[in-house]
Amino acid sequence: MSREDGLKLRHLRICSVVRCAPPGDKPTPEEVRNCSTHLSAEIAALRKVKVVVCLGKIAWDGYLAHLLALGMIERRSAFVFGHGAEYRLPNGITLLGSYHPSLRNTNTGRLNRVMFTRIFVRAMEIAGLA
Repeated sequence: MSREDGLKLRHLRICSVVRCAPPGDKPTPEEVRNCSTHLSAEIAALRKVKVVVCLGKIAWDGYLAHLLALGMIERRSAFVFGHGAEYRLPNGITLLGSYHPSLRNTNTGRLNRVMFTRIFVRAMEIAGLA
């Protein structure tokens, strides 16, 4: 996938749990906490969300921390991360988990194009776009 591949993004917003790429591509808990206000502001600006796809455990944990801070969920442990994990949240939004499409996951075969595509096909189904 590249900018010139002809694909267009529609009906979707990409948000990030952290605002920069930290050393080793793994943010510290402090970095995630420091950026949480940015994520919360982005989420608050969205009006018609039906599905949230978290790319990786860091995104999953960050989004759940946001929901916990809002009082929408009681504990993160009720939502176990995994590729293809799917939960209906109390606000009606569906949460989907996917392994992060990093080279570490794609080069090892932990995540492949078919697996990744299925997550977004499922998201489109839930959102009524497929």
